[in-house]
Amino acid sequence: MIRHILLIKFKASSDQTEIDKLRSLFEAMPAKVDGVVSVEWGINDSPEVKNQGYTHSVLMTFADETGRQNYLPHAEHEALKQVFRPLLEDIIVFDYQF
Repeated sequence: MIRHILLIKFKASSDQTEIDKLRSLFEAMPAKVDGVVSVEWGINDSPEVKNQGYTHSVLMTFADETGRQNYLPHAEHEALKQVFRPLLEDIIVFDYQF
């Protein structure tokens, strides 16, 4: 299995309605894309204040490399990016196998 971690910094001008729409698009992925096992959405609440402005996270689990390769060019991923890109100030993407 593969974990796909996104740490997200939204633009200050990002509309909460659009962020909520983005969350829904992410959370729908397991039902729409073969190989996406699960998606978790989170908002930073660490008391350590070391998030460097990154406020949100997405943790996706892919069944295997085939699942990840299915997701990356998938039409649903492309639709998600159309909502995501205008909101995004910065992102960190980190994948690992477990």
